[in-house]
Amino acid sequence: MPQSSWYSNLRKAVSRQAWDKIRKEAYRACGYRCGICGADERLECHERWAYDDENRVQRLLGFVALCALCHHVKHIGLAHILAQQGQLAYEQVVAHFMRVNGCDRETFDAHEAHAIEVWTERSQHPWTVEFGAYAALVNPTRAPARHGSPVL
Repeated sequence: MPQSSWYSNLRKAVSRQAWDKIRKEAYRACGYRCGICGADERLECHERWAYDDENRVQRLLGFVALCALCHHVKHIGLAHILAQQGQLAYEQVVAHFMRVNGCDRETFDAHEAHAIEVWTERSQHPWTVEFGAYAALVNPTRAPARHGSPVL
């Protein structure tokens, strides 16, 4: 997610009641298991986004239920920050990625380097955040307009 879009998420832009309904539907749609690794532990609701790199538009596609480790992999930059603050064991996140993907550390490192490269490029510009089919749920007073274009 480009740095200009950090904290521009639906959870912060809708009422608690609306968010609870959305996240519970995501859990149900995934059979109350992680949508990546299949774990049946506590789930978190992850927003799925599409990025139009040419027009710099980030559009919300939907949601998927993830276990905490898969969610940390999806937000690997935040995982680094949390690890530096002593709030997360980063090597557990790495080990989880390698186990789920059946790969070695070199493959993880290449994946991480690519993710950082894409993030660095995208973060050079302001982005427009569009909530797509969920836009009608957004409370304009709660929508986080950050750098760049307002949140739609």
